[in-house]
Amino acid sequence: MATGSNNDDGVLGEDAIVQGYLARLADNPSAMGLRDDCAELRPGPGQAFILKTDPIRAGVHFLPTDAPGDIAWKALAVNVSDLAAKAARPVAYLLSLSFPEPPRAEWLEAFASGLAAAQDAFGMSLIGGDTDRAPGPLSMAVTAIGEMPMGKMVPRTAARPGDILLVSGMLGDAALGLAVNQNGQAAQKLSLSPSDAEFCRQRYLRPQPRIGARAALRAYACAAMDISDGLIKDAARMMDASGCQGIINVADVPLSPAFRRVLDQDGAQVRAAIAHGDDYELLVAVAPDDVEAFRSLAAAGGVMMTQIGSCKAGAGLTTIGFDGGLMDLGKTGYDHFGET
Repeated sequence: MATGSNNDDGVLGEDAIVQGYLARLADNPSAMGLRDDCAELRPGPGQAFILKTDPIRAGVHFLPTDAPGDIAWKALAVNVSDLAAKAARPVAYLLSLSFPEPPRAEWLEAFASGLAAAQDAFGMSLIGGDTDRAPGPLSMAVTAIGEMPMGKMVPRTAARPGDILLVSGMLGDAALGLAVNQNGQAAQKLSLSPSDAEFCRQRYLRPQPRIGARAALRAYACAAMDISDGLIKDAARMMDASGCQGIINVADVPLSPAFRRVLDQDGAQVRAAIAHGDDYELLVAVAPDDVEAFRSLAAAGGVMMTQIGSCKAGAGLTTIGFDGGLMDLGKTGYDHFGET
């Protein structure tokens, strides 16, 4: 990270940002206290690094009014979710921050605290990056680094006909949480109780990467990816990459009690559970004979896995509705460039 000095008006300069707030997160010796332009990581014998970069931007991935700690958590979590899908152990990360105006100490303190909580939860630390000032909304990019045995990364490209499709956790809460976060009247409109509304809001603001599934994925998964743009869109991506057809049974998609209470009010909400982004759960393909062992080992790591479909010869993705017929979804997921 490059460094600079404080401004005369008390606004923090680059040196104060880096050494005053970010260097405390850099407890990996490879970071050298963030006093160099590069870091050095050395994997152990027979190990490989798995790398992921995902930026987030105000107005797209979070609201400008969101708490700095929540923004920080999400910036790291969305990248760690991809490492979790590959069965990699999070090790370290690089962080680039682009501010539209010089940040204030209170904002940075809360942001650094959110990062500290996230990296402690995920078992990693900051080793470098950059800061700058640029027109436009606040944005940041994390490059997450994971470690795993050479050649053991779980791809998205190896699902096979006959494999069973499973998903971690529960889907749809983040869709409701975004609605609540955007509009204070949304909870009432959706008939969400205050506790259900806050539960969904936290699911949106602070996604939980499923790093506890690592042993199960390494032992049994044929293919895996995280669900960032919606179950249906991401499942279709896995099927396309693997060269087979997927069948998703909507009735089997795991939903939280909070979401089910909304579903009781409005059946159309099911589309939010399967075609909305921000879940950051795992979609996994497992051979039929391995499903129970996979689920058991994932549960031992604190991750619930639910069977939601299967793969067969062919192409594309078929979605089966509650009535057993084909389900027309309209929009199938989030796309930065407007396609659905």
